[in-house]
Amino acid sequence: MSCSTILKQKGYKMTPQRRLIVEYIHDNQSHLTADELISFLETRAPGINKSTVYRTLDLLEESGCVVKSEIDGHFIYHHAEEGHHHHLVCRVCGKTQDCNENLFSSVKDVLANRYGFQADFKHIMITGLCSACRKKSR
Repeated sequence: MSCSTILKQKGYKMTPQRRLIVEYIHDNQSHLTADELISFLETRAPGINKSTVYRTLDLLEESGCVVKSEIDGHFIYHHAEEGHHHHLVCRVCGKTQDCNENLFSSVKDVLANRYGFQADFKHIMITGLCSACRKKSR
């Protein structure tokens, strides 16, 4: 279901600003920062208020349309339809690589069986060194 449909079903109006934000998130299909979104919007809707962008991103997150994550003190957003996945982030060059959701399934099982804890592994960022930076450091 599209973000526009979800927001309308929840009683929110699709203002021109919200429509632009939703379209960009749908079309981009990558992880975005609010600043990247604002830079794009300023070319399409000059004078758009930054607080409008942040409020809309919060609304989209609360509605389940986007997933918000944090990398190095910066929030990134991606469309929820991309599904749950994890990221390997190089602490030297900043390269980000997606990895499969199943990566933590054995850890999740151990936590459940040993501690009775149901872990929420929806979107995890793991920092380290990418293969290129590891080669350079040798």
